[in-house]
Amino acid sequence: MNPAPLEFEKPILDLQLQLDELLKKSADQSMDVSAEATAIREKLDQLKETTYRNLTAWQRVQIARHPARPYMLDYVNLCFSEFLEVHGDRHTGDDHAMPAGFATIGGRKVVVIGQQKGRDTKENLKRNFGCAHPEGYRKALRLMRLAEKFQLPIISLIDTPGAYPGVQSEERNIAEAIAFNLREMMTLKTPIIAIVLGEGGSGGALGIGVADRVLMLENAYYSVISPEGCAAILWKHRQHAPEAAEALKLTAPDLARLGIVDEVIVEPTGGAHYDLPATAAHVKDAILRHLAALQSAKPAALLRDRYAKFRRFGVVEEAASA
Repeated sequence: MNPAPLEFEKPILDLQLQLDELLKKSADQSMDVSAEATAIREKLDQLKETTYRNLTAWQRVQIARHPARPYMLDYVNLCFSEFLEVHGDRHTGDDHAMPAGFATIGGRKVVVIGQQKGRDTKENLKRNFGCAHPEGYRKALRLMRLAEKFQLPIISLIDTPGAYPGVQSEERNIAEAIAFNLREMMTLKTPIIAIVLGEGGSGGALGIGVADRVLMLENAYYSVISPEGCAAILWKHRQHAPEAAEALKLTAPDLARLGIVDEVIVEPTGGAHYDLPATAAHVKDAILRHLAALQSAKPAALLRDRYAKFRRFGVVEEAASA
């Protein structure tokens, strides 16, 4: 798989094309180019190492938004079995941006919820670009309550730029739907694991993100606002999005250092879209490890620790004045 390169990846692509052309010429003309090919491969490996080891926050945002990046249902297909999707919120209707249902992982039954984007225009219209309406959050909560009733762990797969902000969404009270989920998830007496797969935008992500363990893929981002939105507010122009991304501390390494996420799940060189099976294997391993750690916890301990986890967020240290 050779996904379309991002702007900062183009020097890598140019070198790869140079190598491919050299090897093709060698095959066509029976030339020995092993020395030249080895030199280019070494240079290519060094360039990849330098590029991906020193990614900026904005570059990670671009990777998280890559159109070839795996989405929620890609991971469901590879990490889980026997997925049975459940539809509707029993109030308004269904929301295809928020698939949810029962599944099995590692021989254990779980409830899976998450946000799904589309690959083309038709699917994006169906999935609303991964931006859920109020009924999506109410459907998710309906499934989470069923998980609590049947003592099943909840796996939440987050990938959204944010909840849908349109007029219809506001009319059906999107803010209340998200706020209600935040409160109810804090009281669910069953283990919850949330994983940020790509974009973790604002309340749209947090509406299914209150969990005992919050994990994040290496090139995902998790933030109260998009870099473009932050730039528009603070700098009055979206062109400052790279600076905003850096200031927001929205990358997985930053959030792990701040204690917001519990584990950073490694991705293949270049991002999850370069090797989905390997990434899915890492995700599945992380889910099973954290499930094993949580399965013996009593409900009272789960609730106490979950509450304490979120109460620790936002601690500020100030230097003493002279």
